Amino acid sequence: MKILVVEDDIQLAEVLTEALSRRQYVVDVAKDGEAAWNWAESMKYDLVVLDVTLPKLDGIRFCQRLRTSSANNPAHQNSSVPVLMLTARDTVADKIAGLDAGADDYVAKPFDLEELMARIRALLRRGSSASTVNLSWGKLYLNSSTYEVYYDGSPLSLTPKEYAILELLVANGRRVLSRSSIIEQVWSMDDSPVEETVRSHIRCLRQKLRNLGAPENFIETVHGLGYRLQ
Repeated sequence: MKILVVEDDIQLAEVLTEALSRRQYVVDVAKDGEAAWNWAESMKYDLVVLDVTLPKLDGIRFCQRLRTSSANNPAHQNSSVPVLMLTARDTVADKIAGLDAGADDYVAKPFDLEELMARIRALLRRGSSASTVNLSWGKLYLNSSTYEVYYDGSPLSLTPKEYAILELLVANGRRVLSRSSIIEQVWSMDDSPVEETVRSHIRCLRQKLRNLGAPENFIETVHGLGYRLQ
């Protein structure tokens, strides 16, 4: 899953990025509201962690713009993205302002990191259907809560990126995913690899699946387009 962290405190942004990355989330960081808006216009996110006090465009106005844009354009790629606000302002009036702007949750600084992670998990569960927690395709089974993968009952050991690619393929089924689409959804903007990296991960996935009895073309290459499950 991909999370946009909007935070101008560089040290806090680094702490959040490290904590989220350890939990297998893909993280983009924006240091002001306008940069965050540009990213929200061009990228699909599963969650926005948003500071209220930001340069150029504050969190309240960012959230209002996001929700207004979604109301005017239901097809907006982030029309229903959950927003968790972070702020040093802890009055009831401030919380009401954040929630009225369209935030889904509101956490005051300083906060306990583990509690914040639990709130993030809760928002992601709320924003996803139950079917995305346990994914399956034929003899393949993935548990998105524990990151466990099995093929025909046997555990499949994957790297974080291999898991993320396989989860993306299973979630999309027969829909063809281009290499650029996989990069966009599995890597952060600051860590974007060349397309050969995707090919390398696909080769490793195929080999590990074959070792457990999966057919040669379990992950199918659609030449000139990308990959899908067979």
